[in-house]
Amino acid sequence: MLLVGLTGNIGSGKSTVAQLLSERGATIIDADVLSRRAVEVGTPAYKAIVERWGTSILDASGMLDRGALRRIVFSEPTELEQLNAFVHPEVERMRDKLVQQARMRGDKLVVCDIPLLFERKMTDSFDKIVLVDAPRPMRLERLVRERGLKETEAMEMIVAQMPAELKRARADFVIDNVGTLAQLDARVGEVWSALEQSAELTASHAFEG
Repeated sequence: MLLVGLTGNIGSGKSTVAQLLSERGATIIDADVLSRRAVEVGTPAYKAIVERWGTSILDASGMLDRGALRRIVFSEPTELEQLNAFVHPEVERMRDKLVQQARMRGDKLVVCDIPLLFERKMTDSFDKIVLVDAPRPMRLERLVRERGLKETEAMEMIVAQMPAELKRARADFVIDNVGTLAQLDARVGEVWSALEQSAELTASHAFEG
C-alpha cells in the first residue's frame, strides 16, 4: 500500500484536490473530518476545550462554535498550540486506525489529507508528499470570498502556518492551483499517474519480499 500525505496551506484548494484524487480511486482520510469527530459533544477534547475557554465558544445547541474558537486561537499562537494539543492526539489515533483498516482491505493508494503535516513534523510517516499551493494574495481572496471570513481573520490563519516556500522543497509533488478547475484536474491527473506507478512498485516489492 502506498501511503500519501496531502497538504497545503489554507485557501490553496487542497480539499478540491482530495476530491479529484478520490474520483480517481484513492482512499481519502481527511484530518478535518476527524478533527470535527474528535470534538463532538462529550469527547475528552470537547470537555478540555470548554474547561479551557468556557461556554462562550459553544453555540445554542451546545456544540463548539468553530468561528468563535478560531477568533480566539488564531490571534494567539500559544492558544492555538493548546487547542492542537487537545485535538491532535485523538485525530492521529483515528487516522492510524483508518490506515490500518485500509491496509487490511488491500487498498493500494491511501491519501491522508493533513493541513499541518509539515508543522506537526509528520513527513516521515508517508511514502510520498503532495503539496497544493497558490500565491498568498490568491489564498487570502479565496478565504474572504468563499468562506466569508474578514480579511484580518483570514490573514491570521495564513500566517499561523509555515510558509509554503519552505514546504515546496520537501514535497515529492507540487500542485499549483492558480488556474481553472480543468487545469487543476489535468495536473492532478499527472500526479495521480506518478502515484499509481509508485503504488505498483511498492506492491511488487512487497510481493517479492
